[in-house]
Amino acid sequence: MSYEMIAILMFSTMMVMLLTGQRVFGAIGFVAVIAALLLWGDRGGFDIAFSSAMKLMKWYPLLTLPMFIFMGYVLSESKIADDLYKMFHVWMGGLRGGLAIGTIALMVLISAMNGLSVAGMAIGATIALPELLKRNYDKRMVTGVIQAGSSLGILVPPSVVLVLYAMIARQPVGQLWLAGVVPGLMMAALFVIYIAVRCKLNPALGPALSPEERAMPMGEKLALLRAGLLPLGIFAAMMVPFVNGWTSLVESSAIGALTAFLAAVLKGRMTREVFEVSVRQTLGITCMFMWIILAALAFGAVFDGLGAVRAIEDLFTDKLGLSPWMILILMQLSFIVMGTFLDDTAMLVIVAPLYVPLVQALGFDLIWYGVLYTITTQIAYMTPPFGYNLFLMRAMAPPEITLRDIYASILPFVLVMIAALALVMTFPQIALWLPETVYNK
Repeated sequence: MSYEMIAILMFSTMMVMLLTGQRVFGAIGFVAVIAALLLWGDRGGFDIAFSSAMKLMKWYPLLTLPMFIFMGYVLSESKIADDLYKMFHVWMGGLRGGLAIGTIALMVLISAMNGLSVAGMAIGATIALPELLKRNYDKRMVTGVIQAGSSLGILVPPSVVLVLYAMIARQPVGQLWLAGVVPGLMMAALFVIYIAVRCKLNPALGPALSPEERAMPMGEKLALLRAGLLPLGIFAAMMVPFVNGWTSLVESSAIGALTAFLAAVLKGRMTREVFEVSVRQTLGITCMFMWIILAALAFGAVFDGLGAVRAIEDLFTDKLGLSPWMILILMQLSFIVMGTFLDDTAMLVIVAPLYVPLVQALGFDLIWYGVLYTITTQIAYMTPPFGYNLFLMRAMAPPEITLRDIYASILPFVLVMIAALALVMTFPQIALWLPETVYNK
């Protein structure tokens, strides 16, 4: 059997196992190990799995993963994140669509605290959504706001997904995180502009709060402002030393986790239950990602040994005559298709052994491509009929919001995200300017 056919057989077997409901790391790791044993025997097969495990254990930046996850859960479980929405409620409620705009800002800050889109979705659906519906905001618009805003969690640093991409693509995590800052803020700004324009044209979509609802002494408003800005202060305490080169990425992550823990203690919210939940969730998610990375490294090693990447490159460029940009666009479209039935980590692990070396061979920057992958994943998350975020929202939304409402709510935001993706593809410096500036300094 030719190496190309072996690669196709491995890929198809992995897809079949995933469709049967097997865990991602189990399906990918099983195919990798069996293929390695059949191709290179006991010694070669065991060496591939062992070397992948050692590579994972020696990857120092991976220490950032549990630190940032712990920080996010401490801020979420101790209800410090709730203070953010109270602040936006009081300070922005007087604007048309002000609470929806505040929800986008809340999602950006939650993303900067956690790095997971699920956390933003949970906080938005449980805190913001009931308040917005109670104040007669259009249910379709606010449902779309929460889904779109929560997707920023995998783009705005500290993105856990970009940590996984960095490991598979062998790129610096710090550069990838900095590359996601400007595109993430740009996308959030585009969401805000869309909400503001829609609510100006149709005020019934996002009515302003009455003066009675916002009545509060200035002293209380300022106290609420200080409480709401606490998470932003935690993020600054973590990122400023890193951006200025005073600390490494791992040291900054430790500062973030310790600062969040101390903030919860000083506010009297670090109970035994909060601490236990935060630690358990951190341990579970960290172990899950480590198993996925280990399986991806083993699978990628087999693909490298087969020369499958070179064969696919020859197929696209020599036999089909496609240009590098046409190949890149086809890759992005494949992510959107896969996003209808897979989550972001599964998509990355499945195609990274093929796509990352191919992108490099075509002459594209892998840091820039990491941002493109992440934005495309955000779009795939919310693309009907089976987008991952759609069903998360359905599970968390109240009964009056139907699946049809959820589908209809997301379409304008998907168009905004496609526009953001086009901008980053057309102007790569949107993503590359900040990491180049910081690392050159």
